[in-house]
Amino acid sequence: MIDALLLNLTHRDFVSEEEKSRLRELVGRERTFGPGEDIVIEGSRPTYSTLMVDGLSARYKHMADGSRQITALQVPGDFVDLHAFLLKKLDHGIVAISTCRVAFADHADLRDITEKMPHLTRLLWLNTLVDTAINREWISSMGRRSKRAHIAHLICELYVRLKTVDRVSGWSFQLPLTQAELADAMGISLVHVNKTLQVLRREEVFIWENRTLQIIDWERLTEIAEFDQTYLNLIVEPR
Repeated sequence: MIDALLLNLTHRDFVSEEEKSRLRELVGRERTFGPGEDIVIEGSRPTYSTLMVDGLSARYKHMADGSRQITALQVPGDFVDLHAFLLKKLDHGIVAISTCRVAFADHADLRDITEKMPHLTRLLWLNTLVDTAINREWISSMGRRSKRAHIAHLICELYVRLKTVDRVSGWSFQLPLTQAELADAMGISLVHVNKTLQVLRREEVFIWENRTLQIIDWERLTEIAEFDQTYLNLIVEPR
């Protein structure tokens, strides 16, 4: 259950056998959620944090008019709500975009790690800091990138994050988002998303069919996106 998490962590620092063993003990119960099902309910007070094992999920906020803003996409190896350990009540929800298999880490066990294993604590803290860095990039995309660059940047980000946890095949990966969900992630209309995807298709930088996205021209795609993966912090060094 923790293979993807270990890949996530070991791309950023050395993880000892003792720490790996503790993580295996930490993550216990497992559950599968279907597409559209809430993994974490907005306004809830969970006593555990949730680790993505398989699938794609999204962090979201509901607006007063009933619309939805997706604020993050979560892939295998991500703790979708590690921050719930300290925040207690969550002001957002997590929804399954595809069928998702998740595992749970009780907050009592997380507290024990913070008191006894300082290096592992820092690695888990880093997990939340990378989440925050990704959030900054999303804000930058919404505010300053063209919609063409915004979509290109999201594709680049997802490819790198999924490659880190061995969820790509060459230049292809599973992307089970609908265009409506992509619109919710970008904060624009479905019509605008459709038109922008058509522009990118004509540029032949990727093919997105049957829930699979294949990158055709990575160099050109990163150029369109102005993509710099520094914010993902994929550098192995002492933490």
